[in-house]
Amino acid sequence: MPESKTLPASLDAVIVGAGFGGMYMLHRLRGLGLTARILEAADGVGGTWYWNRYPGARCDVESMQYSFSFDEALQQEWQWSERFAAQPEILRYANHVADRFDLRRDIHFETKVASATYDEAADRWTVTTDKGEVVSARFCVMATGCLSAARLPDIAGIDDFKGETYHTGWWPHEKVDFTGKRVAVIGTGSSAIQAIPVIAEEAAQVTVFQRTPNFSIPSRNAPMDAEYERWWKDDYRSKRLQARMMRTGILYDINPQSAVEASEAERQAEYERRWANGGTAFMGAYHDLILNKASNDTAAEFVRSKIRQMVKDPETAEALAPKDHPIGTKRICVDTNYYETYNRPNVRLVNLRKTPIETITATGIRTSAESLDFDAIVFATGFDAMTGALLKIDFEGRGGTRLSQVWEHGPRSYLGLQVAGFPNLFTITGPGSPSVLSNMIVSIEQHVDWITGLLSHMQARGLTCVEATEAAQEDWVAHGEEVANRTLYPTAASWYMGANIPGKPRVFMPYIGGVGAYRERCDEIAARGYEGFRLAAAPAAAAAAE
Repeated sequence: MPESKTLPASLDAVIVGAGFGGMYMLHRLRGLGLTARILEAADGVGGTWYWNRYPGARCDVESMQYSFSFDEALQQEWQWSERFAAQPEILRYANHVADRFDLRRDIHFETKVASATYDEAADRWTVTTDKGEVVSARFCVMATGCLSAARLPDIAGIDDFKGETYHTGWWPHEKVDFTGKRVAVIGTGSSAIQAIPVIAEEAAQVTVFQRTPNFSIPSRNAPMDAEYERWWKDDYRSKRLQARMMRTGILYDINPQSAVEASEAERQAEYERRWANGGTAFMGAYHDLILNKASNDTAAEFVRSKIRQMVKDPETAEALAPKDHPIGTKRICVDTNYYETYNRPNVRLVNLRKTPIETITATGIRTSAESLDFDAIVFATGFDAMTGALLKIDFEGRGGTRLSQVWEHGPRSYLGLQVAGFPNLFTITGPGSPSVLSNMIVSIEQHVDWITGLLSHMQARGLTCVEATEAAQEDWVAHGEEVANRTLYPTAASWYMGANIPGKPRVFMPYIGGVGAYRERCDEIAARGYEGFRLAAAPAAAAAAE
């Protein structure tokens, strides 16, 4: 258990969350000479990689790119064991970072933030924890993550089941043994696609309940190739610079040709090459796959044809082949033997479009067609993405305005960094930034570096308050909507749109203009004296200066 610490009464900054965003923010704030503490609900660092310990949990960004770039020695010394790192290894990396930069002494574990209230007279935030501790801070930085508010589905009888229940986002720290058990898995998103093949190797029976199939590409994961690792490390700096200007923040080749301009034979060869290489770079086969429905159809049908080849039972194959959204407009998944797992005699798919779940019972699950008994139920039902973790905290900004009110019809922000009416409050990879459409560590570093640059600018000028203007925020929201509507993304009922949460406003939450274009825009805003932000001295300081 982590050592209990007393929270100081006053700080320059409170950071919420000890994942990669929070840890890097703490490191940079120390460099500015500011006093800062991280408040973290878990008893360890790692954020999403602390909580998501389900079988098969693995990153879908290659290890050589899913790592910090801010310290050359760090990126040279750390050695990844696989092309796509698994959760335990990524968590070890997070702990290595915490130890290497001596971050734990400024982290308060097992501490949740209940509320944060802005005091206009003092120009400070009053942050209250679930333990009743209160701290005053000039700045409040939310590093709560985009996929950290796990949710259970709204299914009748969910509390009646007497067997074991698990959620992929709240997995136990000790190994769960499914040997000889009848296991139900509800959901077929990314976590389920990773977990199902592993669970099926142990369990006596696995029954997968699927409402919406998702596209998945084989990872082709393998032990780290020493030559490939050296290729990265010999010139990490220039490769990182290239990645930062890519649309996704991931360095891979994008074919500048349109899919519809290529011949059928050319398309087939390109898709086969990408499929054989594995990973999300498949979507770089043609530059217009997320822009042009006709182009997208060629890629989607290629993957559906692969599913039909891999899955022996034709009815199961068709149920697993997505037909209700363009490929890539929902989070494209990366797997190891996912589709092949349905050929196992102990794995069965239940199509909830045909036979929906009516209720969970004491012994199992009843659909419109049958009642099935289980020893364990795994809920792979995702998250209240982007906004869920932020709205769990009662934020009260200028004039008593609550964030929940401002975001009642969907999140509004300037650059995904600040919300008008909430001075000195920052959201790392918040809604309105590339975040979940990118390599998260690239986006985290960009946001933290930009916030650090802003605070340094303020320090040099004796400024203590920064707030996004309403006009700048509205212009950014309109721009984000315009850019999203140029693509196919809004045509899918995805968690990017909040479609997985009943009653959640349907707004495309991340910024889709690309990591490179976004970075350039942020840099332009900074070069213009932080255009769109209102910078000032605290009222008391301003009065003294007069």
